Amino acid sequence: MMLDVERLDEACIKKLANEEVLAIRIKSWLPPALAIEIGEKILAPGFEGYINAPSIGRIGMAFYETENRPLLIEDYFERATRNIAQLRNRCAPYASPVDTLRCIFDESWPAGAHLESLYGRKMYVGLSRVVEPDVCFLAHHDIFAKDAPDSFQARSLAAQFACNLYLNMPAEGGALQVWNHDITPEQFDDMRGDSYGIDPSLLGKPSLEILPGPGDFIMFNSRRMHSVTPGSVDPRLSLSFFVGYRGNASPLTFWS
Repeated sequence: MMLDVERLDEACIKKLANEEVLAIRIKSWLPPALAIEIGEKILAPGFEGYINAPSIGRIGMAFYETENRPLLIEDYFERATRNIAQLRNRCAPYASPVDTLRCIFDESWPAGAHLESLYGRKMYVGLSRVVEPDVCFLAHHDIFAKDAPDSFQARSLAAQFACNLYLNMPAEGGALQVWNHDITPEQFDDMRGDSYGIDPSLLGKPSLEILPGPGDFIMFNSRRMHSVTPGSVDPRLSLSFFVGYRGNASPLTFWS
């Protein structure tokens, strides 16, 4: 179900795209001490809550938050370049790990990889996501076509992957859970009601549960339901973005 690899390459990305595995992991992609130091630099100036999931903190803005509302979509694009620069500034004097990962994807994939464009505008990439102690990140799935239903670009994806680089982890808990069965967007919306997600216990035992360490990189099928178990004492900080796959001959694309 999960494949441990030493580096990103074409073969492991194809295994994920072909659903031969549910997730791939690179342990200590960043040295743990460096991951923690960068995490502390990112957290120091503070963060905000998601518009539609206020119990979860974030630095930057996820396209998911726009909910197909024109004013929020405009705000997302207006802030995109500034938010990318903000992450770089918070990581300085170190390079932004998201920039490095984007280069590695581009070098590893034969057709290359680039920043996603939507409605003729470049998207944001590099969300910093904060889960405070004792908060359960509810089970949900991420489907680009659901977030941008009027976009052929979003509907053209053959697969969508979530990429998380873990910087700070709680003393206990904070495990990633993934379920390897489909729930349609309609079923999910019925189950969640007004919430952004559903209680993980409603889905039964997860197919995969991974407790990341600082510096670990994990990439998984974001169209499958996934959640995060509550942590204790310290916040859980990860850098996250999506990778879009449109077939072996097409470039990969990034967005948050």
